[in-house]
Amino acid sequence: MSDHINHECGLALIRLLKPLEFYKKKYGTSSYGLNKLYLMLEKQHNRGQDGAGFASVKLDTSPGERFMHRERSANQNPIQEIFQISNDRIINELKNNKVLKDNISIQKKIIPHISEVFLGHVRYGTFGKNSKDAVHPFLRQNNWMHRNLIVAGNFNMTNNKELFDNLVLLGQHPKEMSDTVTVMEKIGHFLDNEVAKIYKNLKKQNVSKIEASPIIEESLDIPRILKKASEDWDGGFVIGGMLGHGDAFVIRDPAGIRPAFYYMDDEVVVIASERPVIQTVFNTNFKEIKEINPGDCLVVKKSGQIQIKNVIAPVEKKACSFERIYFSRGSDKEIYNERKQLGSLLFPQILKAIEYDLENSVFSYIPNTAEVSFYGMVQKAQDYMNRDAEKKIINEGEKISKEKLRELLSQRPRIEKVAIKDAKLRTFITDDLSRDELVRHVYDVTYGSIKKSDNLVIIDDSIVRGTTLQKSIIKMLDRLSPKKIIIVSSAPQIRYPDCYGIDMAKMTDLIAFRAVIELLKENNKENTIKEVYKKCLLENKKEVSKIKNIVKEIYEPYSDEQISRKISLILKEKDISAEVEVVYQSIENLHLACPENLGDWYFSGEYPTPGGNMVVNQAFINYYEGSSKRAY
Repeated sequence: MSDHINHECGLALIRLLKPLEFYKKKYGTSSYGLNKLYLMLEKQHNRGQDGAGFASVKLDTSPGERFMHRERSANQNPIQEIFQISNDRIINELKNNKVLKDNISIQKKIIPHISEVFLGHVRYGTFGKNSKDAVHPFLRQNNWMHRNLIVAGNFNMTNNKELFDNLVLLGQHPKEMSDTVTVMEKIGHFLDNEVAKIYKNLKKQNVSKIEASPIIEESLDIPRILKKASEDWDGGFVIGGMLGHGDAFVIRDPAGIRPAFYYMDDEVVVIASERPVIQTVFNTNFKEIKEINPGDCLVVKKSGQIQIKNVIAPVEKKACSFERIYFSRGSDKEIYNERKQLGSLLFPQILKAIEYDLENSVFSYIPNTAEVSFYGMVQKAQDYMNRDAEKKIINEGEKISKEKLRELLSQRPRIEKVAIKDAKLRTFITDDLSRDELVRHVYDVTYGSIKKSDNLVIIDDSIVRGTTLQKSIIKMLDRLSPKKIIIVSSAPQIRYPDCYGIDMAKMTDLIAFRAVIELLKENNKENTIKEVYKKCLLENKKEVSKIKNIVKEIYEPYSDEQISRKISLILKEKDISAEVEVVYQSIENLHLACPENLGDWYFSGEYPTPGGNMVVNQAFINYYEGSSKRAY
């Protein structure tokens, strides 16, 4: 994606099912779980580079021994920092106390993170301050071991204000209004209730408090707690948690918006946001890794018993398609093939844009994450040229000369590496003109790779704001003096804000929205903008479950092609010599390429939760009123 946007988060949970001595004997280290967690977070660093954190829980500790430890950082290279801190402690302890070397039980008592249960998280800051305090996991502490709660997740709630108010009505005093705190406190409320209920029954049976603790731990019904806690959640979420005594869980939203995969054998239970992370770190087979179903929770009890239960009634699955287009690592077998398909499905539109002149067209890609879609596009171009050659050979028959045959068989799409991303340039300059000049040099071009008669076809994952294209990439490509620059987006036009974890909250951030507003103004239809604003105000006064997306009406007067043409005009500034055209993926082809990830609300406006419709209407209200505040 040429435009940088913050997005998603990454989750990793590990539960070791054997005693720590087992891992020391088999793998040569008592830090087996810690080492694996480090690899899992590193393999998901694409999902969050603003901060990283992890926590661990030790099983069966004695009173007076610490059983929970946490490390967090919002500094540069946060993953390396938090694990360096932990590993330095382990190394120093083992170096200074030789008795510890082969005594795992003592190591567990005195060294942090020599543990059996781990929860890790990487974060992009889409809302609020990017500080250490905002980094997951969050802790809810208590002197009763089983009432300690650690939470981390990949989620965003559209109704956080409502969730906060509900906690206040329960008599709580949350320390802040972030959705992480409100979610954690809601789970914590029902955890407290469950503990109190079990203890009340045990008290009637004359069970002492000290005898009650292990019974409470065993009796806690985590799925029931999660079912009650999640009743009023509206958003996309995968939330992981650990209790102080060792129970662990992950719950997924009922539309399957956010991804979650798991693997288990007789040694370990693992959960992650991406499947290839588990494949690589644990050297497992693709088929052994399962997806947590929408609305389900996976619970690992302290005993090692595994429960998979549905706790929220699933709705139509709307897994985020941006996961497949861009966010997830392309090393997943299915995602790799889907991205190639996204590139190949665009080829008919590209042919039209270059007027079928493949001989004078050069294909390339920006940025590097578009490389797989590029392969699909080029393979389709090669197939087209092969069919063309085959037809000509058949028409020539036996009359064809060796030279002509050789010429036809050697037809290849012209591929060049036309752009190279330079070292990161920091935009420390404050005035706009100088900053724009600096931005132009983020990429360097390969001079001599293009002729003046050439079309230059560049594929990108998606176009969100279009700022980098407008201010940097197109200007840079124009230095090569092509006849025409065709920017190809493997994603459809992004028309609506996201509210489930991607940092696309403002309408004016979206180039497709800016284009349609310009079209309305040019065609004397400004009254449509005012009418939609009035309708949004009225619509958002309804009960949330009945709210519809009114903003769709803004786009109704114009076809996809008209909006694309307007975007092309916006991107082509006065100093650009080449003709510029933008080609977008269709929503139909997106679904064809990614049939299991049909969540397309940012393209279609079809939000999978009622809160999404409320958010998009509010985003439009904010735009009309000139407000820069977020819509949720």
